[in-house]
Amino acid sequence: MNSHRFSFPRRAGALLVLLALVFTTLGACSIGKPKFDPKNPVVITVWHYYNGTVLDAFDALVQRFNETVGMDKGIIVEGYAYGSVSELENNVIASVNKEVGSAALPNVFASYADTAYAAEKVGILANLDDYFTKSKQEEYADSYIEEGKIGFDGELRIFPIAKSTEVFMLNDTDWKPFAEAYNLSYDNLTTLESLAEVSKQYYEWTDARTPDVPNDGKAFYGRDSTANMFIIGSMEFGEEIFQVEGGKGEINVSEKVMRKFWDCYYVPYISGYFSSYGRYRSDDVKTGELLSYIGSTSSSEFFPASVTVNDATYPIDCKIMPVPHFENSEKYLVQQGAGMVVTKNEPLYELASAEFLKWFTDVDNNTVFSALSGYMPVKKAAISYEFISEKLKETGQSISVITDETLRIALVEMSDSKLYTNKAFEGGAAARNVLGSNLQNKAVADREKVINLLDDGASLKDAVAGFASDEQFAEWLAAFEAELQKTIA
Repeated sequence: MNSHRFSFPRRAGALLVLLALVFTTLGACSIGKPKFDPKNPVVITVWHYYNGTVLDAFDALVQRFNETVGMDKGIIVEGYAYGSVSELENNVIASVNKEVGSAALPNVFASYADTAYAAEKVGILANLDDYFTKSKQEEYADSYIEEGKIGFDGELRIFPIAKSTEVFMLNDTDWKPFAEAYNLSYDNLTTLESLAEVSKQYYEWTDARTPDVPNDGKAFYGRDSTANMFIIGSMEFGEEIFQVEGGKGEINVSEKVMRKFWDCYYVPYISGYFSSYGRYRSDDVKTGELLSYIGSTSSSEFFPASVTVNDATYPIDCKIMPVPHFENSEKYLVQQGAGMVVTKNEPLYELASAEFLKWFTDVDNNTVFSALSGYMPVKKAAISYEFISEKLKETGQSISVITDETLRIALVEMSDSKLYTNKAFEGGAAARNVLGSNLQNKAVADREKVINLLDDGASLKDAVAGFASDEQFAEWLAAFEAELQKTIA
């Protein structure tokens, strides 16, 4: 469930080919009026990638369903956990390809939009509109349902289970002495432009603390997903970077908006004000390399309780804040999180799968499950901090202080922003990969070159100047757009 720890599925093309081998003969199932028989229960399998507390919560819900509604109706759910999204996808592919030792394809499996779209292209996904009426769908957040309508005629194929967004996380303990020295407040962290300025000040402050060692200032900030930065940042200026219609995507790269990312991410990065060291930015906070980052709400549990520097460890407090936005822009937030898809089967099996999903997303069941992992429940009635808190009390469940605060802040910023996720399209996974790696890789490589120039005696200003010029920006932009265009060619 934790998007912070698992990679987005990226082999949609391979999935397409393999699925086609098995399901080209599958036609649409007629729904009819299948009836359950408690004496002869239907067994449905659900594949997912949950672990830890979330896995425990999921297994507990499956057991409760089987012992109550499932027993009464004649439905048995069997859940199977895989270690990651990639492992889950590999097993789905193996089952479709009938590889030696592979299991039968599940009735339900967790899926992101790109993988689900690949499955939709070869016609193996059940039409969930047949099982969830319009009035039933209206009980769920509109944007969550809309995200799942990837059918060629707008049919609902992905059912929302839990959703996350992003928040800003800060090492408050080490922030305070720095903030006092520069007379700063949390208000200085509300825009991306001011965040870049604060990061410059932090670099200078930490550099000055070791006057005998030049250019050893610390970075203040990092970002877990630069793809989200591009997608959401573009929307803030009214530019949708992936314009999708009928499953076909067009690349819309605005020079004006791209300059914002260059000035507010790339230049601070090569200057040493922003950075990335470990696999995740929470790792960098733990080692004292960063003080803050933007990450998924589901990553808050990984924010460290202490920092270890030079074998010395000390406790820190975490401050959760809304994500900084660009100045003079419309506020947008990313909407993310895998849903569940139902594979085509006999009507009785499809109906049983839908019955479980309805029960699983009921507010009494889904609210606690979502909250345990820093996700938001999916029904409109449950999307409030007060409701979530009350449900946790009713069930005797507890979440950590940091997860509780993350949910509170996330729900506040969601009420003040528009949620957005780009639609699935041909080449979408590859295009998103470009957003996540192109500028980031350039920033990392050019930062190393800047460090070499500093070691040779250049000033920071002079070392950065050769990489941050208008000519360098134009050259990067052309290469960036060309790489994006290749993904949809």
